[in-house]
Amino acid sequence: MQSGMTIGRLAKLAGLNVETIRYYQRRGLLEEPRKPLGGHRRYPHGAVRQLAFIRRAQQLGFSLEEVKTLLKLGGGAHARETRELAEKKLAVLDTRLEQLERMRLELRKLIAASRKARPGHDPIVDALFATDEPE
Repeated sequence: MQSGMTIGRLAKLAGLNVETIRYYQRRGLLEEPRKPLGGHRRYPHGAVRQLAFIRRAQQLGFSLEEVKTLLKLGGGAHARETRELAEKKLAVLDTRLEQLERMRLELRKLIAASRKARPGHDPIVDALFATDEPE
């Protein structure tokens, strides 16, 4: 009896598409099992856990390269390195949140101006055409 599971079964258990798993393999995030003669590759049950790790890390904003690094660092021996990577990611997210908040405020102002604009005048389009350069 063969142990492990096919890529189709793995995909189903992980809630992913087979092509996503193959993509992760090409990127070096998941090892591709050896294919036996006349048989199908069999994935260990731990692959489901590894795919869940990849998915969760992506949900936290880590790129696939960063996920690969986290997988290599895995375990408590490299807690400082993983924490530093997470701190860098948090700083990037904080910066992005600040940018998004500025964008949100600007859009609110433009929408308010648009509601008060005279007919035939579009403050939103005017603002998008505006340049920061002096004329």
